[in-house]
Amino acid sequence: MSGNIELLNDTLAGAKAEGRSALIAYLPAGFPTVDGGIEAIKAVFDGGADVVEVGLPHSDPVLDGPVIQTADDIALRGGLKIKDVMRTVREAHEATGKPVLVMTYWNPIDRYGIERFTAELAEAGGAGCILPDLPVQESAVWREHADKHGLATVFVVAPSSKDERLATITAAGSGFVYAASLMGVTGTRVSVGNQAKELVGRTKATTDLPVCVGLGVSNAEQAREVAGFADGVIVGSAFVKRMLDAPDEKAGLEAVRALAGELAAGVRDKA
Repeated sequence: MSGNIELLNDTLAGAKAEGRSALIAYLPAGFPTVDGGIEAIKAVFDGGADVVEVGLPHSDPVLDGPVIQTADDIALRGGLKIKDVMRTVREAHEATGKPVLVMTYWNPIDRYGIERFTAELAEAGGAGCILPDLPVQESAVWREHADKHGLATVFVVAPSSKDERLATITAAGSGFVYAASLMGVTGTRVSVGNQAKELVGRTKATTDLPVCVGLGVSNAEQAREVAGFADGVIVGSAFVKRMLDAPDEKAGLEAVRALAGELAAGVRDKA
């Protein structure tokens, strides 16, 4: 099976054709269990997400705030392995027909083997990878294998990225560009702020790729605000928190399905 970058591209283009931003959700694999994580992704898609990023839990996450770190810890203590991440991608994609990416730090891929990882991800129906800590100038071997297997390579840009650097990053990426709305770790915030809007504008000046904003969006009002200037709205910690706060797994699934519905309404009613 070839990778699903075309499905990702078509999904993002479809949202644009509808005059709205895409809703991209993030959930870690193996949380609260491998089976429970797969069900959570299905629930988020059912609620209205267009794309899901499956997190590969890591013991030393540099980008993730306390909410996602808590979920990652639960997954790792449950014995999560990369094969479980691949199974999560496969079952979530096969059940929904929607694009599923993996978001991971570089170290687990490096240890697992680039060719093995890309081949297995493509075979599982994955659309690509978001690699927040892989420097573009060190990404050639990864991109060669990802391209061979039809996988998107999504890089992260930040408000601190200079225009020349943005152009280098966007020229190397595919699928979409992940614009971190502010400096710092993931987590819900009261306001997404103006930095994100400025960053999206500067990034769009360098590329035709969709530019999607993450870090800080947690409710329909913020989703609506970001949808006013971004091609996609990425939400992670808010979904994880709903599951952490739920009294049981069934309630957690209902909570993330409901949040996806609220956010999906937000991106369709942009400010």
